[in-house]
Amino acid sequence: RFRSHVFGDTHHGFDLPKSLAVSSVAVRILHTHYDHVSPLWLQCQRVPRLEALDSEELPQHSEYSAGEPEEEKESREEPNVTAEEEMLPDERNSAISFKGNTNSIADANKVTEEKTEKKSETLDVPPEVQIPQTQEKTGEEEEVTDKSTVDLQQFVPVGGVYHIDVLRLPPQVQQINSWSMVELVNGGLEAYPYPPQGPEDTMHPPIQITLGLPNNVMYWKQPVIARWDPAGEQWRTDGISNIAYKTWEKSITFETDAFYTIALLQDIHLNMPYHTWELRPTGTDEALFIITTVFAEVQIQIKDNQCMLAAVDEEKSVLSHLIGKWMCPLTFRRALKKGGLNIFPEEYSYKYVHVNKKAPLTEVRAYQQMALVASAFAFSRSKWNLESGQDQVVFKVREHLKAEFVTDEEWSLYIFNGKRAQKLKITEASEAFSAELEADSEFHSTLYHMLRDSASKSAIDKVNTANFLFVDAVCQLLLATRVLMYS
Repeated sequence: RFRSHVFGDTHHGFDLPKSLAVSSVAVRILHTHYDHVSPLWLQCQRVPRLEALDSEELPQHSEYSAGEPEEEKESREEPNVTAEEEMLPDERNSAISFKGNTNSIADANKVTEEKTEKKSETLDVPPEVQIPQTQEKTGEEEEVTDKSTVDLQQFVPVGGVYHIDVLRLPPQVQQINSWSMVELVNGGLEAYPYPPQGPEDTMHPPIQITLGLPNNVMYWKQPVIARWDPAGEQWRTDGISNIAYKTWEKSITFETDAFYTIALLQDIHLNMPYHTWELRPTGTDEALFIITTVFAEVQIQIKDNQCMLAAVDEEKSVLSHLIGKWMCPLTFRRALKKGGLNIFPEEYSYKYVHVNKKAPLTEVRAYQQMALVASAFAFSRSKWNLESGQDQVVFKVREHLKAEFVTDEEWSLYIFNGKRAQKLKITEASEAFSAELEADSEFHSTLYHMLRDSASKSAIDKVNTANFLFVDAVCQLLLATRVLMYS
């Protein structure tokens, strides 16, 4: 075997069997730092959104015409009736509605109102919150049954893609007297077939590949090695064996039965559910968003319409290239995912994480109203959110105008169902959950009006003068992390 050849500073290497080592071949490892392969598969996995499902349920014809007697329909279609020609459209509709079956019309009105209300509520909910309801109906149809096929709803390539090929060497230059002669070949480089064609029961030695892990990507656990299957347009784990992961050397070695396009995949949900979270203001149109996961504590600084990674409590400063760089929320999410730090649930994440399921409309309205007052109030996770049911969320709130440590006694618990905000009597240290309200407290339709009852004038002024770009940035991060459901 041709052992332990390493490509310069990349730490990529290979170990060839003798049949290849003595052949006229060259090994090429092309590393692209972006994944341009997986989207081909992801595009085939799209699921219709709730808006499309709702539009299919809408009736094709008017509900009123369904309840009309046939005589009325015929009279409406008769072109020679002068009485109807003289009637205005509103008058004609009124006459028809009185002549029709009143019971059918009442039922039709009720159904129409329910569908209209459902439609209006659906439009208020962002796509990332709507999707889980749709997926529950279609999830069984999209489950991956082949164990060797990678489920891209659970795993995602991190660190790019490695194209590993063995190529035939082109004809070499020959020196004849003072002439340099070379045979010209059309078609460019040609792949060398390995394993070579022959009887199926013939055994061929495997190829050993060593890949150096990127310095700007965090692998929290041993990554899953997968090869790209062009025919099936999917990542597969078969054909790969004897995997050796060296954490400190930041390299991974494995054997394959052929030359493939390889990717290192990581579980999207390694950092979910979150242990705890906290959002607190730190200045004018500034806030600090802290999410604590099983592997790290992530601190996100928010200022105006931008955010940055302030700190990550992990062993190595792998993500140091992201710390201190201001980005818009969308770019920030992409940068963290590319670096291997994924704290943003996907459309299908509820299938792979034990979540605290909440009503989508309640959840999104809570995020919107939390962002509205985030310039003067701090929010944090409450353990009673697990006991409050699907239609309500519970979180800790306190006025926070100074940068100081907050004790557990200073927090108040609030319950919110999307239409009503109330202050609870229990505390975080209570022995059991109770929906009993604080004495002499009132309920309000919004969290802003609820907090205004007990807030200082400085806090109210700070909320009223908050920049709308800051409010939007906070809301985007809350919607992206969905802390009320994934903690």
